[in-house]
Amino acid sequence: MRFGEVCFARSVCQLALVGFLFSGLGFRALAQQPPASSSSSAEIPAPTLPATRPISEAALSSASGKDSAKPAESVNTQNTGSSAIQDTSLLRLGAGDLIEVSVYNVPELATKARIGNSGDVYLPLIDYVHIGDLTVEEAQGLIQKRLEDGGFVRGAHVTIFLDESASQGVTILGEVAKPGVYPDLGDRKLYDLISAAGGFSQTAGRKVSIIRQHGTAPITVNLPRNLADDLQDNVEILPGDTITVPRAPIIYVVGDVGRPAGLLVDNGSLTVLQALALAGGTNHTAQMGGVRIIRKGPSGMVETRIPLKKMLEAKAPDVTLQADDILFVPLSGARVAAAQGMQAAISAATGIAIIAAHP
Repeated sequence: MRFGEVCFARSVCQLALVGFLFSGLGFRALAQQPPASSSSSAEIPAPTLPATRPISEAALSSASGKDSAKPAESVNTQNTGSSAIQDTSLLRLGAGDLIEVSVYNVPELATKARIGNSGDVYLPLIDYVHIGDLTVEEAQGLIQKRLEDGGFVRGAHVTIFLDESASQGVTILGEVAKPGVYPDLGDRKLYDLISAAGGFSQTAGRKVSIIRQHGTAPITVNLPRNLADDLQDNVEILPGDTITVPRAPIIYVVGDVGRPAGLLVDNGSLTVLQALALAGGTNHTAQMGGVRIIRKGPSGMVETRIPLKKMLEAKAPDVTLQADDILFVPLSGARVAAAQGMQAAISAATGIAIIAAHP
């Protein structure tokens, strides 16, 4: 009986010791935890705020009373390229022009209007404004001043985009069916203006030059014979441009050839062998060693002999001809004399006179 009491007392002591150890570990763990406030703030998600509209620079400038710099091409870059913006900003507005006026950060004032015959245009809030004979930049400054002086918009920034220019047309000169001045309505390109002018004439070249109204050097475009084959050179045409279509250079092939003629070089270049092929080739009575090019030089006409026989045998390089060159193929004198002698013998034997026609 006493032995049982001793065992029971030992078991109670062991349980008490284990409980003390667990309670110490729990206190140590609690001591190492961060404060409850920081833990709760890390676990609670941030509250969802309502969507806010970004504060514009115009609003900031109105609040502070100071103007802020704004992008000058914010509207024009959506409609055309940077080069076109630079060119159209120097154009002078006139009667019949269709313009788009927009005010930065004030979409309610955006409008599209056509300039009247008097040079005035009606705009919201500021009534009629005379912008005829002004450049695009000058018109933008005038409208900005009217908006600010009237107290409608503080620090206004106005952008004008020219949709149609009826006052400044495009001039087309040279080898087209109907040369003249054509209005530049909307986004027009080179092929559109050539088509409006009736297309190329029969003697037109394909090396077209475009002179910008405010450009420094003309733009040269080499067009294909068939415009539908290549649209890469269908460049944009701006109001005030001048398009010149030159006459194609001519190369003359004369002498003992199949079809003596003047050949138009509308695009590219022409060599001696190519010119002879277009002229029907040489006749059997041609003097192959006497072929020459007659070219006009600073001091007069200059003759240059051409080794045509070696060219045909690929023993000499082909020669490129220039505009207004004359390729002359002479008649062989020995072959003509032999032909005349044979004709005389036939006439004596038959009693029939043979009349020979020579080129």
